[in-house]
Amino acid sequence: MPYRRTENVVRRLAARHAAIIAAAREAASEGGMAAVQIAAVAQRAGIAAGTVYRYFPGKTDLVAALLTEISDREIDALRRAADVAPGPLSALSAAIMTFGTRALRNRRLAFAATAEPVDAELDATRLSFRKALAAEFSARIAAAVAGGHLPEQDATLAGAALVGLLIEALIGPLAQHAAGRERVLVQSLTLIALRGLGVADPRARGLVVQTVVGDL
Repeated sequence: MPYRRTENVVRRLAARHAAIIAAAREAASEGGMAAVQIAAVAQRAGIAAGTVYRYFPGKTDLVAALLTEISDREIDALRRAADVAPGPLSALSAAIMTFGTRALRNRRLAFAATAEPVDAELDATRLSFRKALAAEFSARIAAAVAGGHLPEQDATLAGAALVGLLIEALIGPLAQHAAGRERVLVQSLTLIALRGLGVADPRARGLVVQTVVGDL
């Protein structure tokens, strides 16, 4: 008769998996993806390295799982912020500001997840995150166009351009020093993005003051 895991066993395994990912996130927040090493993560999680290997055969598998977790968390945050906004433009603005604010609160992790050089086999996983971000922004742009709030444009192209703008201006090599100026930088960048998409007076319309959901 095949072995069936009990609910308690399933919960315990899931909790340990989550603890490993949380430890990997802490390591990446401090030292980027290069700091996500099996032994170091195991020590942070308070478990043996061999236990980590039972869940993740190697570092690449662990980093890929971390990138997937970050992607899922960030896309969920954008959606939650946008979904409570009163209209399509407000939803787009909320998504932009949420990404920007969360990225600046944990800039090292945001850079590691989107732009830091990684092993070639991890490029596809990280590209999936950027594609998911672009798709989320594209959907919000398309909704605003359909509602007559933005001029006709290629929403897919605009979404991809918006991801590039946010990453380069907030966390890339050209980004300004943000300490103490996070709110101003995010608002300024949101104004630039909305104007570029065709909103003539985003500040007057109150589109740069939105609820931001959590941290990266």
